Amino acid sequence: MSVLLETSAGDIVIDLLVDYAPKMCENFLKLCKVKYYNFSPIHSIQKSFSFQTGDPLGPMSTQSDGGTSIWGLLSGDPAEKTFPALFHPKLKHLERGTVSMATAPHPSDQDMRLAGSQFFITLGDNTEYLDGKAAIFGKVVEGFDVLEKINDAIVDERGHPLVDIRIKHTAVLDDPYPDPAALREPSSSPPPTKAQLATVRIGEDEELLDEEANEEAAAEAERRRREREAAAQALTLEMMGDLPFAEVKPPENVLFVCKLNPVTTDEDLELIFSRFGKILSCEVIRDQKTGDSLQYAFIEFEEKKSCEDAFAKMDSVLIDDRRIHVDFSQSVSRLSEVWRNETNTKRKTAAVRDGGGGWGGVEGLEKWRKYRVVEHDRRTGDEGYRMVHGIEELGGRHQRDDGSRRHEGAPRDGASDRETGREDIPRRHDNPPRNPDRRRDISRRSRSPRDRYHEGRGGRSDGPSNGRDSRDWNRRDRRDRDLDRDRDRDRDRGSDRDRGRADYKHSR
Repeated sequence: MSVLLETSAGDIVIDLLVDYAPKMCENFLKLCKVKYYNFSPIHSIQKSFSFQTGDPLGPMSTQSDGGTSIWGLLSGDPAEKTFPALFHPKLKHLERGTVSMATAPHPSDQDMRLAGSQFFITLGDNTEYLDGKAAIFGKVVEGFDVLEKINDAIVDERGHPLVDIRIKHTAVLDDPYPDPAALREPSSSPPPTKAQLATVRIGEDEELLDEEANEEAAAEAERRRREREAAAQALTLEMMGDLPFAEVKPPENVLFVCKLNPVTTDEDLELIFSRFGKILSCEVIRDQKTGDSLQYAFIEFEEKKSCEDAFAKMDSVLIDDRRIHVDFSQSVSRLSEVWRNETNTKRKTAAVRDGGGGWGGVEGLEKWRKYRVVEHDRRTGDEGYRMVHGIEELGGRHQRDDGSRRHEGAPRDGASDRETGREDIPRRHDNPPRNPDRRRDISRRSRSPRDRYHEGRGGRSDGPSNGRDSRDWNRRDRRDRDLDRDRDRDRDRGSDRDRGRADYKHSR
């Protein structure tokens, strides 16, 4: 057995505990059925505790009688306005969403409490304070988000919300009780009475108007954001050269026609559209290579009104067995082309007049070649940086190196390749180093034979062929490896001999 309460804050579904509180459930169901609770205000909101409703007029109205039961409503007898409330010992206010009837003590019997039409719904857990004062008859099963909205509502010092929250409609989902003889269910929800309208503080409609204003403000902000984004994109296209300037707008006297038959020509379209006004140009766009029609065209009228008339009357017209589509052109390519041609012409004229030479003076700019051999280097011989070397130059470098050695004399025996390659560097003294073998060993350890080969290629003179150059290098490489191997073997033998002597002395 369930009831749906449609409130201005949302829908709430209540399950009734007919087995524990049958009398109160029947009263609540029948009152919902006759739409007694419609437009009842929600009041006495206590945050995280409870709120109260069920009085059609509410406590703010001087005409309110506090509500009546279904039997007092049907009979009109003041004695039946209330009925005794039953407190089941197993039902406690322990969880949020507990629904209980508001009660008042009997005038003659303080142990008896009477219920009418008003009820509580708890907004928090552990509200045991209501035990014995409010009789539980149901619980909320759907609409806890609505309870949160009511809990967060702005209220005055008496707990009345500043913006009205009211029960708009009630619907009985399941009713196990038979209707009383005098009960008549209305076919539709009755409108609020004048007394109910007089209790409105800030109506729901006013709040909706504020929400609509907020929506309008949000829409306006979104429109401004899109305009800024479009302006930024137009500026980017201007920087890229796709637009002549960012504020460019498409012409208002040009029509865009698409879905054409491939056989339709420029003359055909011009003849058909000329009845709307003078046409300045009519062009069917064609493929650059094949010349086939791309089935769309641009028609430029002399006057804007002629373009508008053609747009209004020629859309979906049948031309050459095809229904064409007509729209205002959004293309600015022709404007861009005109602007670009005029700008380029001005630049060329200025360049020729100023003697710069070429478009924009490009040919007058200095050509900076940082890593390439320029013509000046080829004319002046060996001067200048040569940072990029070709295969042919690498092959002939060592030949020039050998030729320079023949002119300067062969190096002495045992001299390292590094010393040979540094003949042209002035030395601090003419005497040879004290230990040439050690110096040669150090230089050999610090550099590979291939590095020494590259470092020794400094001269430029004619020499033997590339094959002989490679054999010379290989011969020197094998000689250096043999010397290194012999020296390492002699050193190992000496260390073994010294270690054997030390072991012999230790054993003695």
